[in-house]
Amino acid sequence: MGLLQRSERALDAVIQPIVFLGMAALIGVITLQIVSRVFFTAVGWTEEVARFLLIWVTFLGATLAFQRGRHIAVTFVVDALPLRLAQLARIAAVLVALGFLVALIVIGYRYMQVQSFQRSASLRLSMTYVYAVMPISAAIMAWYALVDVIELIVEGPRAVDTGSDNAEEPPA
Repeated sequence: MGLLQRSERALDAVIQPIVFLGMAALIGVITLQIVSRVFFTAVGWTEEVARFLLIWVTFLGATLAFQRGRHIAVTFVVDALPLRLAQLARIAAVLVALGFLVALIVIGYRYMQVQSFQRSASLRLSMTYVYAVMPISAAIMAWYALVDVIELIVEGPRAVDTGSDNAEEPPA
């Protein structure tokens, strides 16, 4: 396993428990919200925390799906191409995704800066922390896309023949 694959595995090893803990916290906060509304006085901050957790879990979960090749893709045309053309088509597709992700990094960072003066209603938390997940996740996905392009170029048509290595779950 090369350095690039190890870097992907290391990022995955960090993101996976964060997403798991975020989901567990989301379940806990929503449960607290329901119980407090039914039996006691509603806890005001739970709705806000649940929303922020959902945003973070969604973006970080998207990075895991991207790394594993689990986002929706229409590949029947590429699959019908000869190996060399299929390799070029996949490289072009990943480069387009990489361009989008770089734009998302820039736009997400700018948006985060614009929102830095705003505070959340209940927690008085700087919205910078809420919106920071957008450029962070885009940067991680851009790294994954860059690794994919390098692998497609280095491995040549063989990389296309077997499909994406990222579509498999990493070993536990």
